[in-house]
Amino acid sequence: MFDLIVNVTVPEPGDTAPVAEAFAAMRPLCLAEDGCVHWNAYQSVEDPGRFTLVERWASRAHWEAHGEGAAIQEIYLPRVLPRVERDVHPSRTLGTATEGDH
Repeated sequence: MFDLIVNVTVPEPGDTAPVAEAFAAMRPLCLAEDGCVHWNAYQSVEDPGRFTLVERWASRAHWEAHGEGAAIQEIYLPRVLPRVERDVHPSRTLGTATEGDH
């Protein structure tokens, strides 16, 4: 498995709603992609301009292929990336039988 955490900050308050809508539109597309095990976008209740994406892919190769899919090419790159700052963290689950799998 390949897990990814992406912390996203929207600097301009007027961009928060469009980014939230874009993440909501991405979810079904990501989940339909080959190798996508889990994909969720979370918005902070206390700071609405902060989002966290939690992704699990069957392999790093599946995640890399995801970059060519409709969710990234048609939504993320044109509608999200120009409006945000982000930190991308390939991660591992602690305390499980799959700890460290990538």
